[in-house]
Amino acid sequence: MTRTGIPQETTAAPANPDYVDGEPHEDDAGVLEATGMTTLPERQLAASSWLLGAAEDRDIARRQWEDQDIALLCCGGILSAVRIPAHLVWAAARTEQLEEVDAFLREWFDGGAVFMDLHSQTYYALVPGTAAWRWSDREFPGVECLRSDNYLGVPSIRLTEPRGRSYWCLPMESPGDLCYVDEVEALVRSGRAARVEGDGR
Repeated sequence: MTRTGIPQETTAAPANPDYVDGEPHEDDAGVLEATGMTTLPERQLAASSWLLGAAEDRDIARRQWEDQDIALLCCGGILSAVRIPAHLVWAAARTEQLEEVDAFLREWFDGGAVFMDLHSQTYYALVPGTAAWRWSDREFPGVECLRSDNYLGVPSIRLTEPRGRSYWCLPMESPGDLCYVDEVEALVRSGRAARVEGDGR
């Protein structure tokens, strides 16, 4: 699903899929700088560096990723998160097979970043910290926008397979690449409608 009204730009794919033009990377001093071509690890490093901007202490959060695979980040600053029960996402995707759901989310969102907590069976769509979520729990039971005064356990950006505690089913491709709130709302609505119709259970 692509966001209407936004022109789509197409470019030729690079010969090596691990390289992308124009993405930034961290130098030895931890400063992001742009290069003409970067590897997947460099893109992941750039996204991780951006996410650390939501940490109370960058060094502690970085060590949490290294030691525990999950870092505690603050919502309401550079990012917020919409928490969605897995049954709604699975209903919208018409499947509970995680690899198929991941492929569905990559098609549904025009970029963005989504991870899943496998233990609680909950998806988290990252949205801008100033994003307005107008829906109540009564309208969308179990769905909540985590803003200020909320902390979120975010997996290391390198975790992209459905194993362990949590993983990125829609990895952040570049720093600050967040979901559009209207696309998150449309996903929730689609899942709710599918459950009402008896599909995707």
